[in-house]
Amino acid sequence: MYDATLGGKDNYEVDRFVRDKVAEIAPRQRDVAWMNRQWLHRVVRYLTGSVGIDQFLDLGAGLPTVCNTHEIAQQHNPTAQVVYVDNDPLCTLHGRALLQSNEHTHFVSADLTQPQTLLAHPEIAAHLDPSRPLALILCGVLHHVDADVDPAGVMRRYIDAIPVGSYVAITHFWDPADGSAAHEMAVQLQHRFITSGLGSGWYRTRDEIASLFGDLDILAPGLVELDDWWPMGPALEPRCIEKRLLLGGVGRKTANSTVIPFPSRTKHTSRENS
Repeated sequence: MYDATLGGKDNYEVDRFVRDKVAEIAPRQRDVAWMNRQWLHRVVRYLTGSVGIDQFLDLGAGLPTVCNTHEIAQQHNPTAQVVYVDNDPLCTLHGRALLQSNEHTHFVSADLTQPQTLLAHPEIAAHLDPSRPLALILCGVLHHVDADVDPAGVMRRYIDAIPVGSYVAITHFWDPADGSAAHEMAVQLQHRFITSGLGSGWYRTRDEIASLFGDLDILAPGLVELDDWWPMGPALEPRCIEKRLLLGGVGRKTANSTVIPFPSRTKHTSRENS
C-alpha cells in the first residue's frame, strides 16, 4: 500500500483499494507518504554523512519502493551495510529478487515484535557487527503494532541490546487528542485503516510515541511533525491536516543508557564464511 501511495509499481489491486479508501478521508495522504520518505532521506543522510554510521537495520521495511534506505546510505558510503526486515513472505521474496545484485544490502524474513529472535537471526549476524554502533530504522511501522503486543516494551528490548553510540529513528501516526480537526481526522483514519482491509493503523498520543524511545537521548529538534525535523528549506505552502498527523524523532544511545549485549551468536564466523 505504501508503494502504491508513493506511485511505485510494486503493488496490487488490493493495495490500491485501501489507498483509495483512505484518500476518501485524507485526500492528501500521498503527500504524507512522500513526507515520511523525505524525512527518512534526511535522517539517513545525517547518520551516514555527518555521524559516520555504516550499518543500518530497517525493520518492517515492506517491499523496496522508491528512494530506499540503502540507496541514500550508499550514496555517502558505498560499503554501508543495510539489512531490511519484514515478516511478509511476499515482501521477502520480492525484496531479495530486487536487491540480489547489491552485495551490501540484504532482505531478511523475521518478526520485529520478537527482538531477541530477530537480532540473533543468522542472516543479520552475518552482515551487522554487534560490537559497533548501528542505526535502527522504524519508519512508519510501529503504528501497525497492536497495543496488546506492547510496542514500547518491544522497543525497550531493542534499545537494551544495541551498542552505545547507536541511533534509533521512528515515525508514527499521531493523534493530537485535543478535540481539533486534526484529532477528528486521526480518529476517522484509524477506523478506516482498521476496517478497510489493512487491519491496523493506530494513531497514538505524543506521550505514547515518546515512550517508544525509552531512555535514549532525543536529538534536536525532538519529537516533532516530520516537516519540522531539519527541513531542507522554508515551507512552500501551508501544512495540510494530513501532514500534521505523523511525528518523528531520532534518539541516540549513550553510556548512561541500559546496556545489554546482543544475543549470543556466531557473527564473525558467518562473515568469514560468507
